[in-house]
Amino acid sequence: MLLQAVVTGLAGGVVLGLVALGFTLVAGTLRVLHLAHGDVVVAAVFTGILVVLGRTPVATALSPNHAALFALLVLAAGALLSAAVGWLAVRPHLPDRGRDADVLGWVAGLVAAGLLLREVLALLLPQEAYAVPDPLRLDSLLGSDGVLGLPFGGTLAARVPAVLLIGLLVGLLAERVLVRSRFGKALRAVADDPDAAFLCGVPSRRVVSLAFLAAGLLAGIAGLLYTGDPGRSVGVDDGVLLGLGAVAAALLGGLGSLRGALAGGLAVGVLQALAVQVRPQYGELAPLLLLVVLLAVRPAGLRRA
Repeated sequence: MLLQAVVTGLAGGVVLGLVALGFTLVAGTLRVLHLAHGDVVVAAVFTGILVVLGRTPVATALSPNHAALFALLVLAAGALLSAAVGWLAVRPHLPDRGRDADVLGWVAGLVAAGLLLREVLALLLPQEAYAVPDPLRLDSLLGSDGVLGLPFGGTLAARVPAVLLIGLLVGLLAERVLVRSRFGKALRAVADDPDAAFLCGVPSRRVVSLAFLAAGLLAGIAGLLYTGDPGRSVGVDDGVLLGLGAVAAALLGGLGSLRGALAGGLAVGVLQALAVQVRPQYGELAPLLLLVVLLAVRPAGLRRA
């Protein structure tokens, strides 16, 4: 049971890690906490559902064409929604030549953006939660019956190690790209000194938009891995807890550290899984308690970025 809980927690944690990657990407570049990021993940998933399955979705197997369309829609919706939130709610309040940052402005804007996404989805999808199909068909990748045996007894859904493997590959690849590419260097230049970066020819405003776009793309990938679990129903309010768990992961790994965000997500996921073993209700409570403790004791995280 312990091994099953740990592996399941790692799979859930890698999803939190991808969400935390996008969160810390924006925070490390702009000194802005993307408070609507969890809502972007859920909104991206439900955008795919509305287009492919309509307003009364059921967790049915999708045809290959519909599965590909669903996945592409989720990725595109995540990127575009995040970019729109950054453009409308954050960019007007960032520091500019001769103007200081308006912290209250972007905080209010992001809170309002998250509320708007949830309210619009609640109007279109009024049920409390929905079973969502798995467009990636991860249950069929590692076993014909969708179940794997574990050493020392116990079983594990085949999609769990598949989610863990895909999430780790995506997270590490994103971290390498963001560190080594020209885009990553531009992000660090804007983070260090936006005015100096502008004078050196770095298109600061375009970099800001691309940072939100990249965070949204990671949100879309996280959404694809988050949904499709036969035992999980997804509600329009799930983005709140998902976002807070990602904040805890980002703080645990060191705000601004991409690799730390991924590692923090894995740690929070294992903590959640172990808490569920004690009592199911503790699964949602554990990351919130961790977030409160981190904010009170070590707001910079256990390691500094």
